[in-house]
Amino acid sequence: MNSKVKVVFMGTPDFSVPVLKMLLQNYQVVGVVTQPDKPIGREGKVSCSPVKQVALENHIPIYQPEKIRKEYEEILSLNPDIIITCAYGQIIPKAILDFPKYGCINVHASLLPKHRGGAPIHRAIMEGDTKTGITIMYMAVGMDDGDIIYQEEIPILEEDTAETLFDKLSVLGAETLQKILPEILSGKAPRIPQVEEDASFSYNISKEDEKIDFTKTRREVYNQIRGLNSFPVAYTIVEDKRWKVWASKIGVEKKFSSCGEITGIGKEGIMVSCQDGEIILTSIQPEGKRRMDASAYLNGYPKQEELIGKKLG
Repeated sequence: MNSKVKVVFMGTPDFSVPVLKMLLQNYQVVGVVTQPDKPIGREGKVSCSPVKQVALENHIPIYQPEKIRKEYEEILSLNPDIIITCAYGQIIPKAILDFPKYGCINVHASLLPKHRGGAPIHRAIMEGDTKTGITIMYMAVGMDDGDIIYQEEIPILEEDTAETLFDKLSVLGAETLQKILPEILSGKAPRIPQVEEDASFSYNISKEDEKIDFTKTRREVYNQIRGLNSFPVAYTIVEDKRWKVWASKIGVEKKFSSCGEITGIGKEGIMVSCQDGEIILTSIQPEGKRRMDASAYLNGYPKQEELIGKKLG
């Protein structure tokens, strides 16, 4: 353990936890910065972030500024040698970026400069990418545009969802940072400027992104559904009721007169017309019900043939 190096860690979701745990095992973490507690669910119960929970368990001082660009003096008073962020959720002001002698380092879940922004994992799948990875970078004032230190690449498998890719990249982020951090602290780490012409942006998922667009190709719909599994989950409207769609399969290639109609039902699920053929909805969650296999839903539907021709939208 390098107890002489004082680290401030900034992060919020489950994705950040392996990085924080790695730092706790190897360095002196003098403070944790995370997003403020928020009410969740219908009851509005206040819940703390996964990162805060780990900090509490390890008796690390916690800071939760509403707006870090205005509330950072306490953080600087910790006199950190290095600040490390991973999915924190706020833009870090220049006053913080310029403070630590070893700089501010970010663990980002894409192969920058591609997929800058807050939803790189979701959008990598939704856009049909076949690979992604972790970038360790020096932070700059712009969004994920600092110099690259090191990258580790992994494939995006056909069966990957946002959830499985989150899990893989979360672990990879901690392993990659652990490998490269000694070089950063020794001053031997490279600084590779990003090529702006190659940059793309992956902004946070909007409500519009969640609704399935059956006018797209089968592959695009398939990628949208798995790219939103398991949060926030894609949906469609069936008879004025919202259906969450958790999983699907690519069906046969075929031309239809219109998109978004139920064209068939079977053991695999519910077939829906797309631009170039059928997508098969295999796992659904009708409004007010639990998640279930589409075949189980069909077994409980009294007149299955009446579903044929219904419009989804």
